[in-house]
Amino acid sequence: MNDALNELRKALPPEAVDLTDDGRFRASLDNLRYSRLPQAVIRPVDEEMVSTVLILANRHRVPVVARGAGSATTGAATPAKDGWVIDLSGWKNLHIDADSMIAYAQPGVTVEELDRAARAHGLFYPPDPGSKKHATLGGTLSCNAGGLRGAKYGVTRDYVLSLEGCLPTGEFVRWAAPLRKFVAGYNLRDLWIGAEGTLGIITGAAVRLLPAPAEQATALLAFASGTAALEGVRRILRTRRIPSILEFLDRPSVRGTVAFWKKTAPAKLEALPLYIRENSPPLLLVECDGAEGRARADLDILIEAVSGLAEDITVSATPDEAENLWAVRRGCSQAMFELGDTKLNEDVVVPLDIQEPLLNFVRQTEREIALPMPVFGHAADGNFHVHILYTAADADAAKRAADGIRRLMEFVVENGGAISGEHGIGLAKTPFLPLQLGEAEIGAMRRIKDALDPNNILNPGKLWEPFEVWNHARTPVRLPWDH
Repeated sequence: MNDALNELRKALPPEAVDLTDDGRFRASLDNLRYSRLPQAVIRPVDEEMVSTVLILANRHRVPVVARGAGSATTGAATPAKDGWVIDLSGWKNLHIDADSMIAYAQPGVTVEELDRAARAHGLFYPPDPGSKKHATLGGTLSCNAGGLRGAKYGVTRDYVLSLEGCLPTGEFVRWAAPLRKFVAGYNLRDLWIGAEGTLGIITGAAVRLLPAPAEQATALLAFASGTAALEGVRRILRTRRIPSILEFLDRPSVRGTVAFWKKTAPAKLEALPLYIRENSPPLLLVECDGAEGRARADLDILIEAVSGLAEDITVSATPDEAENLWAVRRGCSQAMFELGDTKLNEDVVVPLDIQEPLLNFVRQTEREIALPMPVFGHAADGNFHVHILYTAADADAAKRAADGIRRLMEFVVENGGAISGEHGIGLAKTPFLPLQLGEAEIGAMRRIKDALDPNNILNPGKLWEPFEVWNHARTPVRLPWDH
């Protein structure tokens, strides 16, 4: 790789190649917190420079990983095979075509920046990952991210009109076009979405926008048990009024968040209803959106559906009050670190009738492995974030965590679910892909990979090669989105 690096430094301006220890460390890990230093971090300024990097990488067989903000949770942005990292977080060009309701964006634009720009035109970008403040469009395209609004509005793939970028060989391509209809050849655009950067490097996208809802109405529903809360989910969905957001938080998640706010932000805690602060009950957070007057009318119907079942109901009267209610959900991820310096964050999906069995299974597993396993997530589409918390220095705890994750994945697949709904496979879930997919299915995917990336330079070590990440040294470091 030293010969390749020498050629790279000759081909690119000095400021485009970062060889510092600090720069390489920052590019060495994502939210999985497994670190492996790349040889170099490259910050290209245009597609021609990206192409040059890939041509050199192919010539010398150097692994290359594309990177945005690094907020992925599975190790998808970690350079598992050393090599080079292409950092696209600075690619921020963004244009809104309000008449066509289309956004043209580079991969470094964050989801929050894209949505904020769209709302200035009375539009919005529906995908809503919890890390949207940090998550880049390129990263969410590569993982086909979902988020809180998934049940009503779908996931990232549902909004992509066209993509452009470079094949692993360095050739520039444009898949589809910024049109509402396009049928010309194979749909290779969708192959790149969710491929975790293994089939190409995205340098631009055209995504469709929707008219921004005129109104949102939010309620926080507390229940005596997780079982009662999930029964509340079923009752809400039977109304056929699909909420824009329907989030479930089990008791350990709420208890952890209350303790976290008590320590770090007492004002946020005081803004929560007294019943929540004192009892830390399982919760449903519900939001409806729509035309003026429609959102609140729909929310009233959903509240009526759980009347007599919910122990406490708080309805926001203003956007600020709604934000206070959302604080308990937004604090969940950070609060997990009160229980350990390392977390395995899974995003499993189960059929709606398996939600309660999943919760029961988690509680049983939690007792058997003697590690905390909080659960929260997107109840309307069955996509739950199941965490296992432990201390990285405790080898026995790491083994019990690994056992718990394997049990979880086996349960999910045996019950017709998916091992990932929005985070992807990365490094963390490579051992479990054969649980989900058969030999023929994986074989077909590998043949596509071989055809587009014959030298296996783009993000190698992901998807196909079993990698028991918890058996390797972990990096218990706090990242920007933990705070």
